[in-house]
Amino acid sequence: MAQPVIAIFDIGKTNKKFFLFDEDLNEISEEYVKFPTIVDEDGEECDDLEKITAWAKEKVEELCQNPAFEVKALNFSTYGASFVSIDASGKPVTPIYNYLKEFPKNLHDEFYGKYPEEEINRITASPTLGMLNSGLQLLWIKRMRPETFKKIRYSLHLPQYISYLFTGEAVAEPTSIGCHTKLWDFPKKDYHDWVYEEKIAEKLPATVPTTQFFIKEICGQQVQVGVGIHDSSSALASYLLKIKEPFVLISTGTWSITLNPFPVGELTFEELQNDCLNFLSIQGETVKASRFFLGYELDHQLEKLNRIFDKQAKYYKEIEADEAYLESLFTGTKQADFYPETIQRTPLVSKIFPENNWKPDTYPDFDSAYHQLMWGLAKMQVASLRLALGQSEIKKVYIDGGFVHNQVFIRMLRKLLPGFDLQFSDFPLGSAYGAALMLKAAQKEV
Repeated sequence: MAQPVIAIFDIGKTNKKFFLFDEDLNEISEEYVKFPTIVDEDGEECDDLEKITAWAKEKVEELCQNPAFEVKALNFSTYGASFVSIDASGKPVTPIYNYLKEFPKNLHDEFYGKYPEEEINRITASPTLGMLNSGLQLLWIKRMRPETFKKIRYSLHLPQYISYLFTGEAVAEPTSIGCHTKLWDFPKKDYHDWVYEEKIAEKLPATVPTTQFFIKEICGQQVQVGVGIHDSSSALASYLLKIKEPFVLISTGTWSITLNPFPVGELTFEELQNDCLNFLSIQGETVKASRFFLGYELDHQLEKLNRIFDKQAKYYKEIEADEAYLESLFTGTKQADFYPETIQRTPLVSKIFPENNWKPDTYPDFDSAYHQLMWGLAKMQVASLRLALGQSEIKKVYIDGGFVHNQVFIRMLRKLLPGFDLQFSDFPLGSAYGAALMLKAAQKEV
């Protein structure tokens, strides 16, 4: 007899994942795949939308052909700050533009000349991040690709586009709208005036709850298909639905995102300048969040260290915390020289790392240079946590994602955060589990 399953696509910038869960949300299987990036029409790196689309359809077809399983439900979790714009026939008319793509200075000056930066950043809870403010991607298309803009029927955030592949239903959803897009007016609880004035709102479909699903025929039977969810918000949902006491979640990966669903006080412009912002939860409530490029910086630095010390790519995973070296860093008897090279130079980052004395080739071995690197990243993580906490007095901190397996990083956090109750994920599947949980929550609401 075929086993009923929930299928989840969890699409990150680096790994694209496919999970199967049973109806009690126990993991049955998982598959990870990486695709080479391609370039957009400007020659800049971006994800390969065609390959992602083909892979998603192929995995569902394989599932349909497997007599061991009966697919009951399907949902999607993906990285944020990315739109796919489709025409009236549902065909994409743009690539997935890379959120690191440079935003033109003239367009920046035009936009903030009309909408003063401090005010709009505070109201939309979005720091000035260029294309990472995904709403500005649509403004960029309108100004730089006007003929393309005319062809757009709907612009869908990536989770909703992957859902659209299986439902044909174009929708918007709170967690994608609310993640530093510069689209959402938090006090008004509606799109900001600029979105209407620039006629961007006409390209955005109706908003539905994160727990919304559609019944569609897949594999020759009726399947519950979710509308997708922003991955960081999905990871948080796993905790919000299970834990009742106040907590903060640090979700680690390419980005470290610290999420405080119990914020106290209003977001300040100074916090925004330090890449601390607000998200929307699955319930449409405010979540205070701070972010930095943790995994991206680590990968960048590991390439240098591996080259300098002639080590294999995964050598760092074998390293354990050197307690004597750690104590010397903690007490200041050994100088901390690490200096980040890909993390945004916010005022806070400049305060933590005022001078660039980072010369990894002067260290005697990989391990000591690596301890310096991780000490710097751990200090940055602590600062990011304190930003998200703000005036909150929460001491319970959950940490999930790839860095829970980094022994040196975790040991350093414990050293730097006395008095905090650090808990390592009881929900190690993070955003995939959260996406599955949305479907279970939806079933209870029906």
